[in-house]
Amino acid sequence: MIAGFFTVAGKLLLPGVTELCKDWRILQGVVTAPFLLLLIYWCVPAVFPESPRWLLATKQMEKCKQIIRRIAVGNGVDLEDELYASCNVLNGMLHSVAWYTFYDMSNARIIWKNIIILGFIAGGIQHCFVQNLVGYDLSFYFSYFIIVGTEGVACLFLYFTVNKCGRRGILLLTTIITGLSSLLLLALMQYLHHSLVLALSILGLCSSYAVAILSVFFASEVIPTVVRGAGLGLILAIGCIGKATTPITDLHNKHGFFLHHVIFASFAVLSVLCVMLLPESKRKPLPESIKDGENQRRPPLFLPRKKDGVPLLPSKQCGVGVDLNQYQNTS
Repeated sequence: MIAGFFTVAGKLLLPGVTELCKDWRILQGVVTAPFLLLLIYWCVPAVFPESPRWLLATKQMEKCKQIIRRIAVGNGVDLEDELYASCNVLNGMLHSVAWYTFYDMSNARIIWKNIIILGFIAGGIQHCFVQNLVGYDLSFYFSYFIIVGTEGVACLFLYFTVNKCGRRGILLLTTIITGLSSLLLLALMQYLHHSLVLALSILGLCSSYAVAILSVFFASEVIPTVVRGAGLGLILAIGCIGKATTPITDLHNKHGFFLHHVIFASFAVLSVLCVMLLPESKRKPLPESIKDGENQRRPPLFLPRKKDGVPLLPSKQCGVGVDLNQYQNTS
């Protein structure tokens, strides 16, 4: 979530940087230069160490001990005795590094289902709402600031609601809002006032950004640790395929645009049905192995009936029944 706020801040500063640079070549250099700082993470591993959780899950005990020891020294904590005691026990149980690939997930149907669904809803539908903002570009970068502002509102909405209402519930709510906004614009755009069209477009854009952000956040909690990096990369790649449909949306008011809008609206409605197949990850431990990922189940659609807790009377057919008449005679 915090990274999303930094992304929004960078997009808000981009028009000002563009006005200062004047030339697109200078702008290209200014925008690309900060990425050189990423070389620090590659050249100096201590700045951004490997995840100890992933090292433990893949049985890389020596690297895990080195990183944990380095973190402990940086925090001023002495964990030598506890670290060696626990890690030596694990070293006796684990003999080889366990590398996992997508081939090892060939039979992991639940994990693949979660990856495909989250990749399907990760991006692409928001560009259908962007086209409705073209006619309102009357001031300085109006449509651009509207798009960036809705992304910031989506981040704030997720920041205050995801931990309280759950990931799956908020994802379902935002997909429903996205689908309804798309359907209303598809069916009633020519009959609605332009201000209402603008409001529905902004609402749909905000909810679609929330779906895209939350799908990546949700994926980091339902994909097992041993393949979490590969799974997130695959989901982001699938989302980029949806974003690659942006040139199609440029056919506004041209032949075939209505059909494209119908397709995007149907995808939004289909996303609602797909989200209902996902598990809930709120207040649950992160899955570590492929087996843990396969044990995740979606919650029931409706709340189960409350049981009264009163035990049933034993029956005579089970051989443990009580003859009430005999009990009365003896008493």
